[in-house]
Amino acid sequence: MSSNAPRHTALDALHRSLGATMTDFAGWDMPLRYGSERDEHIAVRTKAGLFDLSHMGEITVTGPQAAEFLNFALVGDIGGVKAGRARYTMICRADGGILDDLIVYRLEQSEAGSSHYMVVANASNAQVVLDALVERSEGFDVEVRDDRDAYALIAVQGPESPGILAAVTDADLDGLKYYAGLPGTVAGVPALIARTGYTGEDGFELFVKPEHAVELWQALTKAGEGVGLVPCGLSCRDTLRLTGISGKALMSGLSPVAA
Repeated sequence: MSSNAPRHTALDALHRSLGATMTDFAGWDMPLRYGSERDEHIAVRTKAGLFDLSHMGEITVTGPQAAEFLNFALVGDIGGVKAGRARYTMICRADGGILDDLIVYRLEQSEAGSSHYMVVANASNAQVVLDALVERSEGFDVEVRDDRDAYALIAVQGPESPGILAAVTDADLDGLKYYAGLPGTVAGVPALIARTGYTGEDGFELFVKPEHAVELWQALTKAGEGVGLVPCGLSCRDTLRLTGISGKALMSGLSPVAA
Protein backbone atom coordinates (compact mmCIF):
# COMPACT_ATOMS: atom_id res chain seq x y z
CA MET A 1 0.00 0.00 0.00
CA SER A 2 1.27 3.46 -0.85
CA SER A 3 2.47 5.53 2.09
CA ASN A 4 0.38 8.36 0.62
CA ALA A 5 -2.86 6.39 0.93
CA PRO A 6 -5.39 8.16 3.18
CA ARG A 7 -6.07 6.84 6.65
CA HIS A 8 -9.50 5.49 7.58
CA THR A 9 -11.42 6.00 10.81
CA ALA A 10 -13.06 3.09 12.62
CA LEU A 11 -16.37 4.24 11.09
CA ASP A 12 -15.22 4.16 7.47
CA ALA A 13 -17.32 1.16 6.39
CA LEU A 14 -20.38 2.56 8.15
CA HIS A 15 -20.03 5.91 6.35
CA ARG A 16 -19.89 4.14 3.00
CA SER A 17 -22.92 2.00 3.86
CA LEU A 18 -24.84 5.24 4.49
CA GLY A 19 -23.91 6.53 1.03
CA ALA A 20 -21.50 9.21 2.19
CA THR A 21 -19.47 11.17 -0.33
CA MET A 22 -15.91 10.70 0.89
CA THR A 23 -12.99 13.11 0.57
CA ASP A 24 -9.29 13.17 1.41
CA PHE A 25 -8.82 15.61 4.28
CA ALA A 26 -5.47 16.05 6.03
CA GLY A 27 -4.48 12.53 5.04
CA TRP A 28 -7.77 10.97 6.17
CA ASP A 29 -10.63 9.60 4.07
CA MET A 30 -13.58 11.43 5.63
CA PRO A 31 -17.30 11.87 4.89
CA LEU A 32 -17.90 15.19 3.12
CA ARG A 33 -21.68 14.85 3.03
CA TYR A 34 -24.36 12.17 3.15
CA GLY A 35 -26.89 14.04 1.06
CA SER A 36 -27.50 17.78 1.12
CA GLU A 37 -25.09 20.05 3.04
CA ARG A 38 -27.98 22.47 3.51
CA ASP A 39 -30.21 19.81 5.05
CA GLU A 40 -27.42 18.65 7.36
CA HIS A 41 -26.70 22.23 8.42
CA ILE A 42 -30.37 22.92 9.17
CA ALA A 43 -30.70 19.65 11.09
CA VAL A 44 -27.92 20.69 13.49
CA ARG A 45 -29.41 24.16 13.90
CA THR A 46 -32.92 22.89 14.63
CA LYS A 47 -32.62 19.25 15.71
CA ALA A 48 -29.35 17.28 15.83
CA GLY A 49 -26.45 15.98 13.77
CA LEU A 50 -23.97 13.15 14.25
CA PHE A 51 -20.32 13.64 13.24
CA ASP A 52 -17.22 11.45 12.96
CA LEU A 53 -14.29 13.61 14.11
CA SER A 54 -11.82 10.77 14.60
CA HIS A 55 -9.26 12.52 12.42
CA MET A 56 -8.54 15.03 15.20
CA GLY A 57 -5.21 14.66 17.01
CA GLU A 58 -5.17 13.71 20.70
CA ILE A 59 -1.95 14.33 22.64
CA THR A 60 -1.69 13.34 26.31
CA VAL A 61 0.47 15.36 28.69
CA THR A 62 1.13 14.00 32.18
CA GLY A 63 3.59 14.60 34.98
CA PRO A 64 4.26 16.71 38.08
CA GLN A 65 5.10 19.75 35.93
CA ALA A 66 2.37 19.31 33.32
CA ALA A 67 0.61 22.55 34.25
CA GLU A 68 3.83 24.58 34.23
CA PHE A 69 4.83 23.05 30.92
CA LEU A 70 1.52 23.84 29.20
CA ASN A 71 1.63 27.39 30.54
CA PHE A 72 5.03 27.68 28.86
CA ALA A 73 4.12 25.90 25.62
CA LEU A 74 0.63 27.31 24.95
CA VAL A 75 -1.27 30.59 25.16
CA GLY A 76 -3.04 31.48 28.40
CA ASP A 77 -3.20 30.12 31.94
CA ILE A 78 -3.71 26.42 31.26
CA GLY A 79 -2.58 25.57 34.79
CA GLY A 80 -5.58 27.49 36.11
CA VAL A 81 -8.04 25.13 34.42
CA LYS A 82 -9.77 22.98 37.03
CA ALA A 83 -9.99 19.21 36.75
CA GLY A 84 -12.96 18.27 34.59
CA ARG A 85 -12.88 21.53 32.60
CA ALA A 86 -11.48 22.49 29.19
CA ARG A 87 -10.04 25.60 27.57
CA TYR A 88 -9.77 26.86 24.03
CA THR A 89 -6.21 28.00 23.37
CA MET A 90 -3.47 28.24 20.76
CA ILE A 91 0.10 27.14 20.20
CA CYS A 92 2.31 29.78 18.62
CA ARG A 93 5.69 30.03 16.96
CA ALA A 94 8.46 32.00 18.62
CA ASP A 95 7.53 35.03 16.48
CA GLY A 96 3.90 34.88 17.65
CA GLY A 97 2.44 33.31 14.52
CA ILE A 98 -0.20 30.66 15.23
CA LEU A 99 0.69 27.02 14.64
CA ASP A 100 -2.78 25.74 15.55
CA ASP A 101 -5.79 26.38 17.75
CA LEU A 102 -6.45 23.72 20.37
CA ILE A 103 -8.78 22.49 23.07
CA VAL A 104 -7.06 21.34 26.26
CA TYR A 105 -8.95 19.12 28.71
CA ARG A 106 -7.72 18.76 32.27
CA LEU A 107 -8.58 15.25 33.40
CA GLU A 108 -8.33 13.64 36.82
CA GLN A 109 -4.87 13.24 38.32
CA SER A 110 -3.31 10.06 36.99
CA GLU A 111 -1.27 9.55 40.14
CA ALA A 112 -0.36 11.45 43.31
CA GLY A 113 1.08 14.80 42.34
CA SER A 114 0.82 14.16 38.59
CA SER A 115 -1.56 16.22 36.47
CA HIS A 116 -3.24 14.77 33.38
CA TYR A 117 -4.18 16.81 30.31
CA MET A 118 -5.41 15.97 26.82
CA VAL A 119 -4.52 18.39 24.04
CA VAL A 120 -6.74 18.11 20.94
CA ALA A 121 -5.25 19.49 17.73
CA ASN A 122 -6.71 19.88 14.27
CA ALA A 123 -6.01 16.95 11.96
CA SER A 124 -3.96 18.98 9.49
CA ASN A 125 -1.62 20.23 12.22
CA ALA A 126 -1.55 17.30 14.65
CA GLN A 127 2.01 16.23 13.85
CA VAL A 128 3.24 19.83 13.93
CA VAL A 129 1.67 20.35 17.35
CA LEU A 130 3.06 17.06 18.66
CA ASP A 131 6.57 17.90 17.46
CA ALA A 132 6.40 21.38 18.99
CA LEU A 133 5.19 20.05 22.35
CA VAL A 134 7.89 17.38 22.46
CA GLU A 135 10.56 19.99 21.66
CA ARG A 136 9.26 22.43 24.27
CA SER A 137 8.99 19.74 26.96
CA GLU A 138 12.77 19.62 27.38
CA GLY A 139 13.63 20.56 30.96
CA PHE A 140 10.15 19.80 32.32
CA ASP A 141 9.20 16.70 34.31
CA VAL A 142 6.44 15.67 31.91
CA GLU A 143 5.55 12.98 29.38
CA VAL A 144 4.12 14.01 26.01
CA ARG A 145 2.41 11.03 24.37
CA ASP A 146 0.91 10.69 20.90
CA ASP A 147 -2.55 9.18 21.48
CA ARG A 148 -4.00 9.76 18.01
CA ASP A 149 -4.58 6.04 17.51
CA ALA A 150 -6.08 5.56 20.98
CA TYR A 151 -9.35 7.40 20.35
CA ALA A 152 -12.31 7.63 18.04
CA LEU A 153 -14.20 10.91 18.39
CA ILE A 154 -17.95 11.13 17.76
CA ALA A 155 -19.92 14.35 18.19
CA VAL A 156 -23.66 14.81 18.60
CA GLN A 157 -24.59 18.46 18.13
CA GLY A 158 -27.81 20.46 18.11
CA PRO A 159 -30.68 21.42 20.41
CA GLU A 160 -31.89 17.80 20.65
CA SER A 161 -28.43 16.47 21.57
CA PRO A 162 -28.87 16.50 25.39
CA GLY A 163 -31.97 14.31 25.16
CA ILE A 164 -30.35 11.96 22.66
CA LEU A 165 -27.26 11.47 24.78
CA ALA A 166 -29.28 11.18 28.00
CA ALA A 167 -31.06 8.17 26.48
CA VAL A 168 -27.79 6.20 26.32
CA THR A 169 -25.87 7.37 29.39
CA ASP A 170 -26.42 7.74 33.11
CA ALA A 171 -23.89 10.59 33.33
CA ASP A 172 -25.12 13.84 34.89
CA LEU A 173 -25.49 15.91 31.73
CA ASP A 174 -27.42 18.65 33.52
CA GLY A 175 -24.39 19.23 35.71
CA LEU A 176 -21.93 19.14 32.80
CA LYS A 177 -21.10 22.73 31.93
CA TYR A 178 -20.02 24.09 28.57
CA TYR A 179 -16.30 23.40 28.05
CA ALA A 180 -16.24 20.63 30.63
CA GLY A 181 -15.70 16.89 30.40
CA LEU A 182 -16.17 13.88 32.61
CA PRO A 183 -15.51 10.15 32.33
CA GLY A 184 -18.63 8.05 31.99
CA THR A 185 -20.34 5.22 30.17
CA VAL A 186 -22.22 5.81 26.93
CA ALA A 187 -24.13 2.96 25.31
CA GLY A 188 -22.30 0.58 27.63
CA VAL A 189 -18.76 1.67 26.70
CA PRO A 190 -16.30 3.89 28.60
CA ALA A 191 -16.04 7.41 27.23
CA LEU A 192 -14.81 10.89 27.97
CA ILE A 193 -17.98 12.97 27.63
CA ALA A 194 -17.19 16.59 26.73
CA ARG A 195 -19.66 19.43 26.28
CA THR A 196 -17.73 21.01 23.43
CA GLY A 197 -18.07 21.55 19.70
CA TYR A 198 -17.72 24.09 16.90
CA THR A 199 -21.28 24.23 15.60
CA GLY A 200 -22.67 27.14 17.60
CA GLU A 201 -25.25 24.81 19.13
CA ASP A 202 -25.29 22.82 22.35
CA GLY A 203 -23.64 19.44 21.91
CA PHE A 204 -21.19 16.81 23.05
CA GLU A 205 -17.97 15.22 21.85
CA LEU A 206 -17.39 11.61 22.91
CA PHE A 207 -13.89 10.15 23.05
CA VAL A 208 -13.91 6.33 23.00
CA LYS A 209 -11.64 3.50 21.96
CA PRO A 210 -11.82 2.92 18.19
CA GLU A 211 -13.20 -0.59 18.65
CA HIS A 212 -16.29 0.91 20.30
CA ALA A 213 -16.98 3.54 17.64
CA VAL A 214 -19.48 1.61 15.53
CA GLU A 215 -21.66 0.48 18.45
CA LEU A 216 -21.66 4.00 19.89
CA TRP A 217 -22.64 5.54 16.54
CA GLN A 218 -25.44 3.01 16.12
CA ALA A 219 -26.72 3.57 19.66
CA LEU A 220 -26.83 7.34 19.17
CA THR A 221 -28.54 6.90 15.81
CA LYS A 222 -31.24 4.77 17.42
CA ALA A 223 -31.65 7.23 20.29
CA GLY A 224 -32.08 10.02 17.76
CA GLU A 225 -34.87 8.34 15.84
CA GLY A 226 -37.97 10.46 15.97
CA VAL A 227 -36.21 13.72 16.88
CA GLY A 228 -34.52 14.41 13.55
CA LEU A 229 -30.92 13.27 14.14
CA VAL A 230 -29.01 12.89 10.86
CA PRO A 231 -25.41 11.94 10.01
CA CYS A 232 -23.37 14.98 9.01
CA GLY A 233 -20.15 15.44 7.04
CA LEU A 234 -17.26 17.87 7.10
CA SER A 235 -18.89 20.24 4.63
CA CYS A 236 -21.72 21.21 6.95
CA ARG A 237 -19.34 21.31 9.90
CA ASP A 238 -17.50 24.10 8.10
CA THR A 239 -20.67 26.11 7.43
CA LEU A 240 -21.83 25.63 11.01
CA ARG A 241 -18.55 26.75 12.54
CA LEU A 242 -18.80 30.12 10.76
CA THR A 243 -21.10 31.08 13.63
CA GLY A 244 -19.65 28.62 16.14
CA ILE A 245 -17.71 31.27 18.09
CA SER A 246 -19.76 34.43 17.53
CA GLY A 247 -23.22 32.85 17.40
CA LYS A 248 -25.57 31.28 19.89
CA ALA A 249 -22.91 29.99 22.31
CA LEU A 250 -21.51 33.41 23.13
CA MET A 251 -24.93 35.06 22.97
CA SER A 252 -25.90 32.69 25.78
CA GLY A 253 -22.90 33.83 27.82
CA LEU A 254 -21.07 30.54 27.30
CA SER A 255 -17.59 31.84 26.54
CA PRO A 256 -14.94 29.15 26.09
CA VAL A 257 -12.22 31.48 27.34
CA ALA A 258 -14.08 31.84 30.63
CA ALA A 259 -14.19 28.08 31.20
